[in-house]
Amino acid sequence: MIKVENLADIFKIEDLRKKFIFTLMIIAVYRLGAAIPTPGIDGAALKAFFATQNNTLFGFLDMFSGGAMNKFSIFSMGIMPYINASIIMSLLQTIVPSLEKLSKEGEAGRKKLIQITRYGTLGLGLIQSFGLTYMIQAMRSPSGAPVVIEPGLSFQLLAVLTLTTGTVFIMWLGEQITEKGIGNGISLIIFAGIVNRLPAAIKNVFLLLQSDGVSILKIVFILALILVVIALVVRVEQGQRRIPIQYPKKYVGRKEAGGQSSFLPIKVDQSGVISVIFAISIISFPITLAQFFPEAPTSKIVMSLWSNAGVFYHIIFAALIIFFCYFYTSITFNPNDIAENMKKSGGFIPGIRPGEATAKFIEYVVIRITFFGAIFIAALAVMPDILRKALNAPFYFGGTALLIAVGVAIDFISQLESNMIMRHYDGFMDKGRIKGRYFNIK
Repeated sequence: MIKVENLADIFKIEDLRKKFIFTLMIIAVYRLGAAIPTPGIDGAALKAFFATQNNTLFGFLDMFSGGAMNKFSIFSMGIMPYINASIIMSLLQTIVPSLEKLSKEGEAGRKKLIQITRYGTLGLGLIQSFGLTYMIQAMRSPSGAPVVIEPGLSFQLLAVLTLTTGTVFIMWLGEQITEKGIGNGISLIIFAGIVNRLPAAIKNVFLLLQSDGVSILKIVFILALILVVIALVVRVEQGQRRIPIQYPKKYVGRKEAGGQSSFLPIKVDQSGVISVIFAISIISFPITLAQFFPEAPTSKIVMSLWSNAGVFYHIIFAALIIFFCYFYTSITFNPNDIAENMKKSGGFIPGIRPGEATAKFIEYVVIRITFFGAIFIAALAVMPDILRKALNAPFYFGGTALLIAVGVAIDFISQLESNMIMRHYDGFMDKGRIKGRYFNIK
């Protein structure tokens, strides 16, 4: 059980209190910017257009931007260009020798890569904002009213400048949280955008109940389903395979040292929410390109397939999630380095020879355990959306949103608890800790 009284300990630690308040202030600034519309937009027509897009990719991207897109606010593009730039940089590091060398130069190399990613974000922001601006000029409400009051070159230039600046500012806000606050800034900004929709969803449920628009049994069933999904997400996020490691005994003079046993933890879901975020960024890219050539036959096919979020869309989405689960694991978890370090320290896996054999065994375990984690994440991202359509759920229920929200919440609370325990305060639980409470997968 969580000890509610220990939450007050956050404000007893000066450094932690400052970080916590700073994080909340940055998120508040982000939410404020998401409510400021871009000049030249007919807000009523835009809202009417998005009211018909709840089950399409446009509605999904609106959810991902925290409702900023249905207002065409200065933060409409959200953090997507930064995520796309990060994906491109990660891919280039595996094929460009100079970038690979930078990634191995420690803190100095990391700073240079971050700087290159920032410039990439600016470039992609300009391209994507132009596509989004071009698309929104063609949007009309169900009544036929244009979304843009006075379309033209002046509006395009103003909108591109505004949206690109907004994206760069969000990137800066996320970096400030990571450096001076608590948790991963980019993830928390996405999390804030998702949970922002929760109060409106709850209000809609009560309105539907009062008007007999939905039965109480359906609401209870959906809520129970959400709780089951959250429990599964927590279990998978904290599940791991523990490979036993043995260290031989050593004698220093007359004293015996070593002889200890330990384990190498391999998480079922190494990528966490990163794979889903990457997949969303890639799957939204074709529709961005189609916006530049709306009359082309290929563009019409892409817009139709992506906008309706049908079977083809879900298959591609699931495949991308599985790919990025393996991709992220491959660039963050190197079996050869682990095996080499174990060999240098005298450690070995019982029954496995040190060196190359150990690396191959670890790689085999990682591939197998990642497969189950990737399948779960892909199913979680796709199946609830399908069930929502089948059940005609009255409010947004998406596995992607739940996965991101729960994953970020676990990481944020874990970092809070680690800071408290480091300063000799109790954690949030009656027994044990949140961080490190894993389920061992055999």
